[in-house]
Amino acid sequence: MNAQEVIRSIEAEQLKSDLPTVHVGDTVRVGVRIREGNKERVQPYEGTVIAMRHGGINQTITVRRIFQGVGVERVFMLHSPRIASIKIVRRGKVRRAKLFYLRERVGKATRVKQRFDRGI
Repeated sequence: MNAQEVIRSIEAEQLKSDLPTVHVGDTVRVGVRIREGNKERVQPYEGTVIAMRHGGINQTITVRRIFQGVGVERVFMLHSPRIASIKIVRRGKVRRAKLFYLRERVGKATRVKQRFDRGI
């Protein structure tokens, strides 16, 4: 058993199996574990997924939201223990893999069409 196989087996143990299938354009609510002193709580972060990168244990999503008139983006590692939950609030219908053009848009121009899937 070489080093790559050992690393692959350790990574396979860390993968989460309860994640929903997230697509670019979806509005998601990510529950982030936050430590304050010796207490821990889950803080929701809701926004639109504008990018997905990598694969496997390194898979990340970039979530963008508008907070007090300023665009805020956060990158979440999907399989991180800091992520308590991911809930899909709304499915988005987009035609590109990255939605970086939303950074230049303001107000109603940032809306993404809703996708209505059968069988969700």
